[in-house]
Amino acid sequence: MVRGRICRLLVRDVRFPTSLGGHGSDAMHTDPDYSAAYVVLETDAEDGLKGYGLTFTLGKGTEVVVCAVNALAHHVLNKDLRDIVSDFRGFYRQLTSDGQLRWIGPEKGVVHLATAALLNAVWDLWAKQEGKPLWKLLVDMDPRTLLSCIDFRYITDVLTEEEAYEILQKGQVGKKEREGQMLMHGYPAYTTSCAWLGYSDDTLKQLCTEALKDGWTRFKVKVGADLQDDIRRCRLIRNMIGPEKTLMMDANQRWDVPEAVEWMSKLAEFKPLWIEEPTSPDDILGHAAISEALVPLGIGIATGEQCHNRVIFKQLLQAKALQFLQIDSCRLGSVNENLSVLLMAKKFEIPVCPHAGGVGLCELVQHLIIFDFISISASLENRMCEYVNHLHEHFRYPVVIKKASYMPPKDAGYSTEMKEESVKKHQYPHGEVWKKLLAAQEN
Repeated sequence: MVRGRICRLLVRDVRFPTSLGGHGSDAMHTDPDYSAAYVVLETDAEDGLKGYGLTFTLGKGTEVVVCAVNALAHHVLNKDLRDIVSDFRGFYRQLTSDGQLRWIGPEKGVVHLATAALLNAVWDLWAKQEGKPLWKLLVDMDPRTLLSCIDFRYITDVLTEEEAYEILQKGQVGKKEREGQMLMHGYPAYTTSCAWLGYSDDTLKQLCTEALKDGWTRFKVKVGADLQDDIRRCRLIRNMIGPEKTLMMDANQRWDVPEAVEWMSKLAEFKPLWIEEPTSPDDILGHAAISEALVPLGIGIATGEQCHNRVIFKQLLQAKALQFLQIDSCRLGSVNENLSVLLMAKKFEIPVCPHAGGVGLCELVQHLIIFDFISISASLENRMCEYVNHLHEHFRYPVVIKKASYMPPKDAGYSTEMKEESVKKHQYPHGEVWKKLLAAQEN
C-alpha cells in the first residue's frame, strides 16, 4: 500500500579515496575517488520507511550534483508518494522539464544526475512500501502500469507505447520459469577488478589468479593510454586466462575515430569480444564508423555508461553504432528512463550488458538486468553484467555474487541504502576519513 507525504529530503556528498590504490583508473580518469551524491527521503507515514537514492561521481564535482539535487528538491517535497507513483510519467516529466533548470540540461549532465538520485530514492521507497526488492516490484507490475512510468517523448519514431506493450505481453510467456532460473542460478557477470590501468603487473597477475580460482570466466581490461603497453598487458592477461575465456577491452573515450580503428586492429590478436567507449560518448556516427570497420575483425562496440538519455540511445540503435548496450542506473533518469532503453534494445535485438562498478552501481543495476531477463529480453545470449569488488561493505544490502553471477536481491527496496557509519566517516570534507587525508595533504 503506497502511502505518505515526503516531508524531508537530505542530500550528502560522500566520497571514498579509491585513487590512493589506483582502483577505477583508466585512460581518461587516472585518479578517481568513487563518490556519490546520496539522497534520503522521509515521509510522514507511520511505517518509518525511508527512500535512499544516489548518483555516482568521481570525487570533484559531487558538490555540484548536491546543489542540483537541492535545486530540484521542491518538486519532491510535500508530494504524496501515492500521487507520484500513480502518475509517474507526469512526475518524471515535471522533474526533467523544470522551466528554468531545464536550460542547463535538458535531460543530461549534472541536472540529470541529480534527477536520477532523487528518482532512485523514490523507487527505493516505493519498493520498500510494497515489501519487495525493486526487480520483483517491476516483474510483478501490470504492463500498463509499468509503461505509465515511462516518458515516451522523443522516442516514438522508434518505439511507441503500443509496441512497448506488445513486447511486455510477449515477455509474459515463460516469465515464472525465468524468475525461477534467476533465483537458482543468478545473472552472469564479468569482472573489471583485475585490470585497472593504474595497477602494476604483479597486482594484475595476483588479481587474475584469484578471480580464476573464484570461477570468473569473463574479464575486462582497460586500454587506450599507450599502445605498446596495451599490447603487453593484453598479452599478459590473455596468457593468464587462456584462449577460451572471454576478454573485453575499454578505452574510456580516449581515441579519435581513425585512431580507434587503427589501435584496435593492433589489439585484435587478443580476440576481444568488444571495445568499450572507443571515442566520444556523444559521437553516434563515429561509433557507427568504428563499428563498421571492426566487424571484419569480430570485435563489437559497447557503449552507454556516459550516454546522456534515451534519445542518444535511440540514435545509437538507429545508426547500428553498437553491438552491446550499456545502461547505467545513475546516468539516465533512474528506472523510468532505463525501462524505455531496455524496451528499445529489445526491439533492435541488441544485448544489454550494464555498466556497474563505481560506488553502489552494482547494487542498483542488478535489479534492472534481472528484470530485463525475466520480463523483456528472455535471453542470456551475449549478455552479462559488469562487477567490481570495491566498496560493497558500505551498503546495508550488498550484492551477492555466486559462481560469477549476481544472485537476485531478497531485501525490499533498491539496495541503495548505505551504512550510516560509512556515510558519516566518508562525508566530504568533514568526515573522519577526509579530515585526516586533507590534513596530511596540507602537511
